[in-house]
Amino acid sequence: MPVPDLFLQGIARGWQVIDASELDADRSFDADVIIIGTGAGGGTSAEILANAGLKVLLVEEGSLKTSSDFKNDEAKAYAELYQEGLARATQDGGIGILQGRTVGGTTTVNWTSSFRTPDPTLAHWAQVHGVKGLDSASMAPWFARMEERLGIAPWAVPANANNEVISTGCEALGWHWKVIPRNVRGCWNLGYCGTGCPTNAKQSMLVTTLPAALEKGAILIHRLKAEQLVIEGDQITEVLCRGMNEQMTRADGRSVKLRGRHVILAGGAINSPALLMRSKAPDPHGRLGKRTFLHPVNFSLAQYDRTINGFYGAPQSVYSDHFQWNNGTTGPIGFKLEVPPMQPSITAALLGGHGQEHFQRMQKLAQSNILIALMRDGFDERSQGGQVMLRDDGNPVLDYPLDDYIWDGARRAWLAMGEIQFAAGATAVMPTHSHGRLSSNWQDYQEQVNNLRYAIYDVRLASAHVMGGCAMGEDPMQAVTNSQGQHHQLENLSIFDGSLFPTSIGANPQLSIYGLVSRLASDLAQRLA
Repeated sequence: MPVPDLFLQGIARGWQVIDASELDADRSFDADVIIIGTGAGGGTSAEILANAGLKVLLVEEGSLKTSSDFKNDEAKAYAELYQEGLARATQDGGIGILQGRTVGGTTTVNWTSSFRTPDPTLAHWAQVHGVKGLDSASMAPWFARMEERLGIAPWAVPANANNEVISTGCEALGWHWKVIPRNVRGCWNLGYCGTGCPTNAKQSMLVTTLPAALEKGAILIHRLKAEQLVIEGDQITEVLCRGMNEQMTRADGRSVKLRGRHVILAGGAINSPALLMRSKAPDPHGRLGKRTFLHPVNFSLAQYDRTINGFYGAPQSVYSDHFQWNNGTTGPIGFKLEVPPMQPSITAALLGGHGQEHFQRMQKLAQSNILIALMRDGFDERSQGGQVMLRDDGNPVLDYPLDDYIWDGARRAWLAMGEIQFAAGATAVMPTHSHGRLSSNWQDYQEQVNNLRYAIYDVRLASAHVMGGCAMGEDPMQAVTNSQGQHHQLENLSIFDGSLFPTSIGANPQLSIYGLVSRLASDLAQRLA
């Protein structure tokens, strides 16, 4: 029996779904609430507000792709489903950035890891950044609500060999490790979560909250770019949009004007600040786009004399926080240890090397493991993150300076990852550095890591977690919104995405966004009803 396509079925029943690239005339729409972005924040908001009886209109710059379109094809998926065709990076190219650009946003293409916001993070936000009402006890029922809604639970299936490297190595060393909760139901364990789930098992916004909102009468317009908010006094009076072309390369289609009682920005921690900048939104204290964080990630490759096949099975199912909080909340940067999926294309980009050297590394793909370290930026005064800016064409770019604080974290993370990999039986381990080489023993690997040059382009870095830029907090001199996500200067604007976070999370952020937005959107629904 074929996997049902929820959108094809829904559209046949009368869902209001519009492809802006096909509009043959300029249009205007009115709604109670306009939501810009359909990822974790936008999707969660849409269901809650539509269930409250409000007329909801959703704007998505990306295109609608569904289970019928997902073919486990890296080349096609990266071009169609990611920001800038998976080529988004920091301004200097030092960190590659993976963000979704499709209906469902990054939830459609992420690797399903779902963690509650760590208690030390919530406490730090309250103590240092003036966030109110979001302590662990207050947030627990909202996390529980979204865990039930999205099937989030520790993965009950045995980990694949790629993830087992963490558990095996940590057990041998006496280090902490644990099973990752995943937002899946009836998962087929294919391993290609990053290219869109063809079985609808991943409980992304694409198959949960967005269909629920559309059933309640919400309108979805995709391939539509929100270009400007029209601001009069403390009110947004219109949202000016333009259709994307079919190839998703330019916003040169028909003009679309949107009017609503309330506007929600949920475009993510690069696009939401950028839209406010293009709109010349009030920013009297210069906080907009500042303190944007990434969980900068570095990688360690290990080769084994056994088959790993890291491209099959749940991409992430085991993690270690052994080095996350052992220096306290501040101090030297802490990091979370996980693995990435190892499909050939994305792995080839990580491994580097040229010619025969690269060929030999890829030849051993089936016997290789990669560990990643998510560095927890933004907690120490030495870690101020980056700044979202606009290019000459109005599109955003993130300037994220790399300094000794990050480099020290990368060095310590490589040492931790290498020790785990050797403890798990690796025959050789290599830091993913432009001058990295395979070390056949722990002592040589230590010496190599401690003597590498730590500089941009030499250390291969990436991120799939963009946070901050519209930080919440009660002090308008330090924050863009209050603790309810309401803009300090614009009365009918809320920001409901990861840009609210005053620091990074210290964990994969999707459940943090789900839980936080579930609470904030529920409060907003009561105010607007």
